[in-house]
Amino acid sequence: MSEVNNKKRTGRAGRVVGVIIIVLILLLVCFPDLCFFLSAPQKEALKLFTATYLGKYIPMRTESGGFDFMRLVALILMIAGCWAVYRILMWIFGLIRTKSRRGQTLKGILANIIRYAVVVFAIIFGLNILGADVLTVIAGLGILALIIGFGAQNLIEDIFAGFFILFEGRFYVGDIISVDGFRGTVRSIGVVSTQIADVGGNIRIMNNSDIRVLTNLSDVSSVAVSIVSIAYSADLIKAEEVINALLDTLPEKYPEMFPQRPKYMGVENLSESSVDLKVTADVHESNIYNARRVLNRELKLALDAAEIEIPFPQVVVWQGGK
Repeated sequence: MSEVNNKKRTGRAGRVVGVIIIVLILLLVCFPDLCFFLSAPQKEALKLFTATYLGKYIPMRTESGGFDFMRLVALILMIAGCWAVYRILMWIFGLIRTKSRRGQTLKGILANIIRYAVVVFAIIFGLNILGADVLTVIAGLGILALIIGFGAQNLIEDIFAGFFILFEGRFYVGDIISVDGFRGTVRSIGVVSTQIADVGGNIRIMNNSDIRVLTNLSDVSSVAVSIVSIAYSADLIKAEEVINALLDTLPEKYPEMFPQRPKYMGVENLSESSVDLKVTADVHESNIYNARRVLNRELKLALDAAEIEIPFPQVVVWQGGK
């Protein structure tokens, strides 16, 4: 619990730092006159920048020379309104229940798109409230996006890869996949990255463009395999009868784990000190490890009850005489 609390505190601290950085950028770009730590030439340079890319310099003074608090209030109300709309939309998304993995994935992607759209809307119309020319702002953002695009080709590739993953149906949230030797359940599919959690709870975050070759283990049934050994002196026919009788009961005893009867495959191997018998079961990938454990347990109990010996390694020590 302490580790979880530390992560939450770290996340809150990161958000606070982010807000402080945004406020500082707004002060520098929109209100250079309020930045007492800037020199006069630096303030003039910032005014020239805003006049070039925002259509005109945004003065925060009224005609009488006082500070224009109404613009600031309007800006705060607009940001609060965007935040409220976003929370309402997320609440509506939370009410939508879907059992399909495709539906859950679509919900996650749409939530990310809405989040980015609300941020862009707040930036553009916030600058409009402050007096900037919206058309100039949009044009400036287009030029900025073009410049960033040349330097962030990997980011753009991740975004396009994310949409291809979604619309081609390669995998969805809840699927079990294997990528580069890492096997786990898809926790979330974002616009840029995908989170995969393994059975130990370890989460790997992979860029969408890096997921090129994968195996979707949820598309087909997986096979749980159990190998049980009996002694050479044991009655093989009796052991097979015990195993088959046990397998008939497993679908009823564990209906969610064994949707159909496991199969006795026969003698797998004649080892040095045992006869190895193989049992397989078609199960969902998420149950493959638990199914194997259950098979091992039930086979051991059944063979013990029938007094069929399961051998263990034995060492014969020979002492030579004179």
